Formats: sequence, structure tokens, C-alpha cells
Amino acid sequence: MRTAAGRPLLSPAVAALLTALLALAGVVAGAGPARAAEDVATEDARIPSGEGADAVELDTTLYLPATATADDPAPAVLLAHGFGGSKDSVAADARDLAGRGYVVLAWSARGFGASTGQIGLDDPRFEVADVSTLLDVLAERDDVELDAPGDPRVGIAGASYGGALALLAAAYDERVDAIAPQITWNSLTTALFPDQAGIEADADTPAATPRTGDAGVFKRLWSGLFFGVGSVPTGDGLLGALTGGGGDAGASAPDLSGLDPALVTQALTCGRFRADICAAYQSAAASGTLTPEVAAVLDRSSPAGVLDRITAPTLLVQGTQDSLFTLGEADANARGIAANGTDVKVVWYAGGHDSSASERVTGELREEVTGWFDHHLRGTGPDPGTGFSYPEPTGLGGGIGSVQGGTQTVEVGGYPGLSGDRVRRTEVPVEGGVQPVVTPAGGSPAALSTLPGLGSVTAALGGTTLEIPGQSAVFDSAELTEALDVVGAATVTLEVAAPSGSATLFAKLYDVAPDGTTTLPSGLVAPLALTGLSADPAAPTEVPVTLPAVVHRFEVGHTLRLQVSTTDQAFALPVTAAVDSIGLADGAALSVPEVPGSVQATAGSTRWWVLLGVLAVLALLGWLAARLVGRRRSARMSVASPDGEDVPLRFAGVTKAYKDGFVAVRDLSFEVRRGQVLGLLGPNGAGKTTSLRMLMGLIRPTEGRIEVFGHAAGPGAPVLSRLGSFVEGTGLQPHLTGRDNLTLYWAATGRPLADAHLEEAIEVAGLGTALDKPVRSYSQGMRQRVAIAQAMLGLPDLLVLDEPTNGLDPPQIHAMRDVLRSYAETGRTVIVSSHLLSEIEQTCSHVVVMAKGQKIAQGTVEEIVGTGGAVLIGLADDADADRAAELLAGMPGTGPVERTEEGLVVDLGGTSRAQALAALVRAGIGVDQLSPRRRLEDAFLSLVGES
Repeated sequence: MRTAAGRPLLSPAVAALLTALLALAGVVAGAGPARAAEDVATEDARIPSGEGADAVELDTTLYLPATATADDPAPAVLLAHGFGGSKDSVAADARDLAGRGYVVLAWSARGFGASTGQIGLDDPRFEVADVSTLLDVLAERDDVELDAPGDPRVGIAGASYGGALALLAAAYDERVDAIAPQITWNSLTTALFPDQAGIEADADTPAATPRTGDAGVFKRLWSGLFFGVGSVPTGDGLLGALTGGGGDAGASAPDLSGLDPALVTQALTCGRFRADICAAYQSAAASGTLTPEVAAVLDRSSPAGVLDRITAPTLLVQGTQDSLFTLGEADANARGIAANGTDVKVVWYAGGHDSSASERVTGELREEVTGWFDHHLRGTGPDPGTGFSYPEPTGLGGGIGSVQGGTQTVEVGGYPGLSGDRVRRTEVPVEGGVQPVVTPAGGSPAALSTLPGLGSVTAALGGTTLEIPGQSAVFDSAELTEALDVVGAATVTLEVAAPSGSATLFAKLYDVAPDGTTTLPSGLVAPLALTGLSADPAAPTEVPVTLPAVVHRFEVGHTLRLQVSTTDQAFALPVTAAVDSIGLADGAALSVPEVPGSVQATAGSTRWWVLLGVLAVLALLGWLAARLVGRRRSARMSVASPDGEDVPLRFAGVTKAYKDGFVAVRDLSFEVRRGQVLGLLGPNGAGKTTSLRMLMGLIRPTEGRIEVFGHAAGPGAPVLSRLGSFVEGTGLQPHLTGRDNLTLYWAATGRPLADAHLEEAIEVAGLGTALDKPVRSYSQGMRQRVAIAQAMLGLPDLLVLDEPTNGLDPPQIHAMRDVLRSYAETGRTVIVSSHLLSEIEQTCSHVVVMAKGQKIAQGTVEEIVGTGGAVLIGLADDADADRAAELLAGMPGTGPVERTEEGLVVDLGGTSRAQALAALVRAGIGVDQLSPRRRLEDAFLSLVGES
């Protein structure tokens, strides 16, 4: 959100008047707030389900709003959790829905949390049958609305594991009235054994992806993570696995005496999984092959085969940052359900299994789900329709390096291909001759595309993908003369020859900048399991290929690169060495899907006519605003702290908690001195943006105090006029030139144009002649630079920037680095929030590291990183610090030992970490941690891991 909060325009009275006027015009809108958490009662219960050996007890919590009574019953919502979670994982969403008047039932699926039984992977015989049991329970309550005796008015929502359960439950139990599955699968077989060789016949939707046939490429790393979550229980969890009990893990080792050794081995191997699922995984992990037995287990847990039974209106939410369940899974679900005539709405968002969504996006998705249930369960609220929305494309990567996803949403009347209007495609020619590619023996070394499930961390590292020389064929387009927004899955036809008649390949669509920098959108690859290939390179086999579905903007001057590799570390690979040949079919071109729509303004991108309307009202009420601002200024001016001019920013015990119990920031304290460039670091969800929003007066802290130049900072505080900010998007008006945007923005502050230092800000940001062209023609990088110039107007004493280098190419990033350092050298102060650790390391003098809403480290970059080959040694007992320091200092080649809040930092020189650790242990010194501190990313990962 781009905000002028640093320069208060209106008193509360005038702001309230404007809000009222705009609300009458239909400009201000929003969902009604949820009731306070204290209006929601909870009831815990253990509900029996199943029969015989498959009988279990489900651990449940019912969230009951005060408004739901026998005289006025309410619709109900079942909330299912993700894999590895429990009913506690969805507690915040449950309270929110209950606060809006729904009776909400959350439960731990069998094998998870405190529920008994074993994991069946959403098996219709077990987990889906459990849902029917819960529906029976709801139907017996007099405070739940009924459609008929035994038939409650009910919706089901859930993500991932819970999302598939919602789909399956709607297929198997006709009492389900509406569902909202998120980031889930259509076919578990296709998701874990993908094969994107081929093009879906008659599929006119943007993300149509081939469904796996008899073979596929085993998604080895994701499957291992998936299985590992539910395997190898310890303590009480092991005893539960041996006796059919629950999935809670105890802390102590169990007594296994007297138990059958075969049962113990199975429990240790399979953990909480049912035996057939365990066997299927072990078969797949050992061979990497999709056998009929494995396919039977996965197909049983897949909605794909029962979509024709779903009549409940369906909201499908899928993430663009998801290498586990891609956009193609939601596409297949949408096509299958819509074929019944059932209402389907599709929402793509910036996030997924590889990267958490931002707070803003999370809030918007919660409103989408609530609006869906309001209309389809209550019959209230506007009809959400059967449209389609996706994040506005940007030129940023979403794999290793940075996070993809614009700050605005593009709305489309319907999901292309479901209502007869096929997706629009653009043909982009690519060139490159026939190229030999090597498959290494054992599949190693292997290319690196993304780290499954770790997008929020890997995106912060500023790294790139890794391609192994000789293992891939490359085909490039010409430089683009106009920006290209890819929304969905591109297709192309290759020609492949393999001496063995088969090959495993991985197709990728790279974005190549003019300086040669490559970006792999969302870090996604398309695995290809090819058989029946020609052995003759002179007569190759044509192979149609569907590339990964992405949302990405290829900027002017960039090229599209099709790269086809023989390895990828996330997948099972052939063990036999081979040399194959890959080329393009005659006349082949990339067929790229585009989905035009209307960009919807968010809280940070006000429509230009709204801004003009506000200015018009200001003109009419100018004299009133001036008087009220003048009166309020003296009344609100607080007594400044004596060191206020030397400490431009101080957080003291700041906490931000929301009504649903979620704590975004907890007890945050730090200071920033004049002339410093401070980097605010942390993974998604760390609380960085919330902290900046409190600093700018957009939201109030629950506890604590924020001082700007010694004065209390809050909504409308006069001292905020000394602050310039750029947070969550540019908010520029596309029909105006960059210069007009800057001029209009400054005019809204009511200050003389001479005070803007307009030309200085333009020069500092390096905007050039393009400043006099309409913003709609700008690249993402140019928009970013105009927004930063806007933040610098008036040359504020405190400059706050959130992700300032998003959309900039390397030369622009280098220039921005110099701008920020030079700005601080004038005695001003700069705060930079960023995911790009390399930029923080090269730009900032000081760093504050946050995780889960708390500060976990603060200091200069040198203090956080350490020097040279330094390591951080965390001691079990601080009383051992002196002995440990003396011992380390006496080792050959070690440098000085530095004491920090986290432990001892020392350059070991020629001493290995193993030798240092062994010496400490021999001396009786307990060591909790020994980690490298050579780079900021090492320190960051270590610190975040500890938190």
C-alpha cells in the first residue's frame, strides 16, 4: 500500500466527513467485522466414528456464536486442517467464522493431533466417512439450521489435505451445501507422479495440464517430506501406532518389552500411516516407479474420479507459489465440477506450499471464503458469481531469489474455457538447433530449481537456480518489444531422440533480462516421462509439452528461454548414463496463454478518480481543514524525548494483537540512530510490514510506544510529516505521467511545491525522460523508481521503504544501493524492509532480524554476520563462557573470541568445526549450537531456524 501517512492531511473530523461522503458514493466498502472473540463459546468433545478395527475417536472443538440459538439456528461450517496439522491449526479461522455467526466445528483428522487411528490420506472409507459422522452430530443440534431432518445447512473449508477432504466429502455426502477447498489436489497420482508430455485435448482453460497415465516422474523430495510428517512416532505416539491409538508424540522412549518385534519394526517404519499407504510409499521411494498398486492407493484419495458427483457450489483457491499442488490441479477440478453445471469460482493468489501469503492476501482470501458461505449458506450478501481472479503479473521470480506476485488483483468475468470462451494465446517464436544432452550416471549432479516447501526462506537468499553444463538444451525468443503477461501454462512441441527409447526430462520457461540475469517464475518445472522415442537423431519423435502454469510478466527487452534439462534434484532420476538429443519441431513456437481482465484497486492503490474526488472535497473544505489541523497540532504534540533528534526511531515494547487472538508483533524493541541505514529482515509472516504500518500510523499497536524523533507516533501525529514511506505497492495513477503523479501527490499534502524538492528527488531516483510518459507504459522497475521518488519528496528526515528493489534489474539495484547510502550520509535515516539478504548486506549498516513477530537479533551487519570463517557457538550454560573463550583462543590459528547475546563468535582459522566441538565437549562444556557466520544469509537462516 502506498501511503501518505507520513504527511497528515486531515483532522479526524475532516477524515470522518470524507469517509461518509465517499461511502454514500459507494466508494468505501468492506465486510462487516467479526464479533469479538469473547462472544464465541467453545465446546471440546471426543466423537466416535467408524466400526470395528477402524473405529476411532475424533478430537473436536465446536465454536458457538452467541447469536446461534434454538429459536434462531445458524448455518454450520466444518473446518479441515492441512497435512501434519490438527484442529488447533485452524483455530483462528474458526473463531473468525464463528464471530460472523456460523456454528463452526473443527477436528483433528484420524492419526493427527489427539485423534486416534491411522492416516488414510483422505480415504473415502475412513476420513470421508468421518465427515459424515460429524454432519450427523451437527444435525442433532438445535442451534444448527437444517435443510431437512438429519440434514444440516453446512459448508466445508480446508487447505491442502483439508481441501481434498472438502471435495471428497461433497462428492460422497449430498448434505454438503457449499465448499471452499484451497491449495489442494485433483489427482494425487498426477501431483506426485507428474508427466507434462502432451497437451490436454479440448482443454481451453489457462492452466490445463496433462493427467498422468501409466507413468510419471516421482516427486521425490515432496513425497519424502509428506511421508516424513506422519512417520516414525516416538513415545506415546509409538505405543499408539502399535495399539491403534492416536498420533500424539510423547517425549520419552516407550517400553517395548513383550511386543512383537515385527510390529515394532512396522511402527518405526510406517509411523501413523495405514499399512497399504506405507507400502505404496516404500515402493515408490525405492523404485521411483508408478506401479498399479501405488496408483490404486493414490487414485482412491483423489477427487478426480468423483467430481461428477459434486453439486455443492465450489470456491477453488490455488496458489501461484506451489510446486506440490500446481495451478493445473485447480484447473482440472474446475473443469470437472463445472461440467455438472455446478457453480465454480476460481481464485489464484500469490502464495502456496512454497511461500506463505502476505497478511493482506490472507485477509482477502478469508473474505472470499466468508462471502462464498454468506451467499450460498445464508442467502445474504452479493452473489460472488463464477468469476476468476489472479494476482497482477510482475516481472519478479518466485523461486530462489525473490517472491512473485503483484499487490493488486486482476478480475475476469469467468474462468476461460468453462463458459465456451477459450483462453487467448500468443505465439512466441523460439530458436535453437538440435542439441545433445547428457544424463549423468546416478542422476548426479542434478539441477536445482526450488526447495520444496522452503520458498519463504529460499526466496530471501537472493540466489538463482542451478543448471549443470551439458545437461540441458536451450531455445530463446527474440527480445520482446512489448510486455507479455503469461497467465497459465504455455505449450510447445519438441523433437527428442534417445538411444534407449526412453528419457526423463524437465522443461522450464525462464525470463532472461537484458543483462543475462535469469529468473524461473515460481521455481516451477514440467517433468516429462518419455517412452517409445526414436533412437535416430535424424528422425526424432515429436513430443508436445505443457510447461508449468505461472503468472508472470516478461518485460520489454527481456527474452523467453525454453530450457530442457535431464536432471532436477526434487525428482527421482534415471541411474543409467545416456546422451540424448533435443530440438524444436518444424515451425514450433511457444503458445503462451493470456487472460485480460480489470485490475482491482486495493487498499494501497486508490483509483485516480477517488483521489481527485478527495482533492475536490479538500478544496471545498480547505479552510475548515486548516483550522482543525492547527488546533489539533498543538493539542497532539507530545513532549519529546531528550535524545529524539539523535534517535529518529524507537520501538519500545510494541505488541500488535488482533481480536481473533493472532499476535502479529510481540514485545518489539529497538532503536535507530541518525545516519544509519537499517535493514528489517525476516521470513514471510515475521511481522515486518505490520511493524512499518504501525510506524506510519496506519494501525495502532496494542501495547508499547513508537517514537519518531522523540515524539509518539500514531494516526495523524504531526511528527510523521518528517517521514517518507513506500510500502506494499506503488499506487500510481496509470493515466497520468510520472511527473504528474509526483506533483499531484505533493499537492495533496497542502504544502508549497517549492518544499517538494521535486527535481532533486527525480535526479536521485534516476528517472530520466520517461518521467513525462503515462505510467501505464512503464515497466515494473520504472514504476518502482517513481514510487521511491515519491517517498523522497520533501527530502524527509526518516525514509521507510518496503522491498524497494522489487522489479529493478541489477544495474538499477546497484544504483538504488548508492542512493540509499548517500541519502543516509546527509544525516538522514533510512529503514529498508527486504527479503533480499544480499542487498541488505551490501546496503545497510545495521540489521534487525524478526521471526514470528519477535526480534531475534539486532546489531551492525558485521556483528550479525561475524567475519571471515567465523562460527557462532551457543553454549548450554552461560557460566561456561569464560572457559570456552579461553579454550577456543588457544587453538591453532583461531582469531579473537567475540561475545554476543547469542553466544561466542570466533574465526576458527585452520581448526575444523569438528575439532573445536570435540575439544569443548572433552572439557565438559555443553554446546547447543555451532553454525557458520560467514554471510548474512548464514546468520539469517541460523537465527530463523533457532526461533
